[in-house]
Amino acid sequence: MLIAVHAAAITFDELTWPETWASGDTDRTPVIPSHEFSGVVTEVGDGVSGFSAGDEVYGLVPFDRDGAAAEYVSVPATCVATRPRTASHVVAAAAVLPALTAWEAVVEHAAVQPGQRVMVHGGAGGVGSFLTQLAAALGADVTCTVHKTPDVGHVLALGAARAINTELEPLDAETGVYDVVINAAGRDAPEGLFAALRRSGRLITLQEPPSQEMADKHGVTALFFIVTPEQHGLARIANLIDTGTLKVSVAATFPLAEGRTAYKSGAIRGRHPGKTVLIVRD
Repeated sequence: MLIAVHAAAITFDELTWPETWASGDTDRTPVIPSHEFSGVVTEVGDGVSGFSAGDEVYGLVPFDRDGAAAEYVSVPATCVATRPRTASHVVAAAAVLPALTAWEAVVEHAAVQPGQRVMVHGGAGGVGSFLTQLAAALGADVTCTVHKTPDVGHVLALGAARAINTELEPLDAETGVYDVVINAAGRDAPEGLFAALRRSGRLITLQEPPSQEMADKHGVTALFFIVTPEQHGLARIANLIDTGTLKVSVAATFPLAEGRTAYKSGAIRGRHPGKTVLIVRD
């Protein structure tokens, strides 16, 4: 489908991903970044069903293709769903990648059940905030780690039962008590995350494969996954936004012409929680 882009959300780390710049041995530059979008269908290709010109949609461009920081983007129909009815294009674009990642982590890989104890390491972050909300909505008892005091109130408002401020409390004080731990705070999974799990618990990492040696030491299952652009998950997320189950935070917006400034803003300390979004058209 060809989409007239209204808003495109930024993932700052995508500029460090090898697949952004090369496909195998082929140089992909110059590239168009930003893979999360919301917009309006302008054309549908042969064989596409369920969508037509004029439909308002949102979705995720596969990472090996040029992104949505442009007036138009061409994207497989399987990576697109109807935009949440209650959300603006900016809010819809901001939800795509973090909410889809959280859905796959909590529902598909961790299989969180009511009453389980879940720790979200980095619960106030872009993905962490959705992990917190989804796990709480499924009936889990959620503990979040945060690294600054203002984020304590933020994660409690998202549904966490407890917040651990790692500036004031050691992470390794929690041992053997969680059914699921999800690391949304960085590439490395500290041993404290493995130790926090009960025997046979599950550790999910989002940026790098976890240490299997550490998993064996603590008797837990540890796994890593890469989010899949998938229509069913996007449709479920749209429904959760429309019912008020998921709240979406937008940290900042920039016009498309200020894309360089928008990407540089990721280095600003103390910026607001949520995604940064490029506004392409009103």
